[in-house]
Amino acid sequence: MDRTRLQHLLARERAEAERRCPGSEEAYARAGHLFGRVPMTWMNKTAGSFPRYLDTARGARVTDIDGHEYIDFCLGDTGAMAGHSPAPVAEAVQRRFAEQGGATAMLPTEDAEWVGAELTRRFGLARWSFSLTATDANRWAIRLARAVTGRPKILVNSYSYHGSVDESLIVVGPDGHGVARPGNVGAPCDVTLTSRVAEFNDLEQLERELAHGDVAAVLMEPALTNIGIVLPEPGYLEGVRALTRQYGTLLINDETHTFSAGPGGCTAAWDLEPDMLTVGKAIGGGIPAGAYGLSAELADRLLDRDDLDLVDMGGVGGTLAGNALSVAAMRATLEHVLTDEAFGRMAKLSERFEAGVRAGIDAHALPWSVSRLGARTEYRFASPAPRTGTESEAAGDAELEDFLHVHLANRGILLTPFHNMALMCPDTTEADVDTHTEVFAAALAELAG
Repeated sequence: MDRTRLQHLLARERAEAERRCPGSEEAYARAGHLFGRVPMTWMNKTAGSFPRYLDTARGARVTDIDGHEYIDFCLGDTGAMAGHSPAPVAEAVQRRFAEQGGATAMLPTEDAEWVGAELTRRFGLARWSFSLTATDANRWAIRLARAVTGRPKILVNSYSYHGSVDESLIVVGPDGHGVARPGNVGAPCDVTLTSRVAEFNDLEQLERELAHGDVAAVLMEPALTNIGIVLPEPGYLEGVRALTRQYGTLLINDETHTFSAGPGGCTAAWDLEPDMLTVGKAIGGGIPAGAYGLSAELADRLLDRDDLDLVDMGGVGGTLAGNALSVAAMRATLEHVLTDEAFGRMAKLSERFEAGVRAGIDAHALPWSVSRLGARTEYRFASPAPRTGTESEAAGDAELEDFLHVHLANRGILLTPFHNMALMCPDTTEADVDTHTEVFAAALAELAG
């Protein structure tokens, strides 16, 4: 690839973004009271020199404050996988908050049992508890795993994504052993004191780490996502389950992003048997919500422990977790929006998206690849597709990624800003997918010269 041409094209697209979005640029310049000028510093991950500011969002569309409409394949990086403000969720939230009230009354509602039963139907875990984020669900699952096993360490895969959980910010270093993930902020201690790490798709490395006998749980995504989709090789997940059982280690599936695989995520789609499961973002239809599930055997073991404070100050839970508003949103999302039928339609759209991307790549004989996980598709600047998190991280090309993102955004298409991920929602259409195919092909043609 001609890097000089790429740099020229990127500069042109960034200038066009500034021309198109003066309102967003001015709003960003005025935001002096915000740390990093944005509500959350990750909002600065943008291919232009400022983020586009949100005005409205409905279904698979968002509109910025300059009046530009976008086909949204980002969907809040999974948080809006149900689409933006789906009507059943909006109605349930309105009813709960404005008509019934009591969103933070610290009392249970009957909706919670319905949601728990539905999560059991989908994922198979027998008992459920709620959080506001998947990060918190992971933190609490880790605490429970340590409590029940008496072991101190958590094992994760290199470059897996589990939110801001301290124990997860570890990667495999050049010597094959764990080191702190680059850029980690304010770690409470050396991460190797709390964690072990193994490459995804590497059972030999996993067994080497489990053999120390100090791992309470393996916390893993059934397929890596936030470093780019990395799919499991045949037999890998079965091997993980066998090794965790052999070494007395619990298995926690984090389905927050891999929920895209189907109504019960990868756990149902691939017949997996975790001891615990965490999920968040999408299940609330845009309202903050998360959950963690436990097997019946594990739940009983924990509840039988009279030395564990699971009610007051034991470190599991939060005042707003499981609040009536979030639970109402979860019920509406699971009952009426992210249904089994909706997942079927979303997966077909994702297949169409994948085919369009693959055609563009093949037309220019690019050494790229495309991977799909149910309703989620991602293209990578490597071929064959990376098989580990470390390989996936090494395949990144920030300049090329920025060009594609800002080129697409200037033509009314949004991808997830952290990588080249496109997610389908129930409101996405074939026309939306075909628009991306056309604009993506035009971007590749410009790169080719």
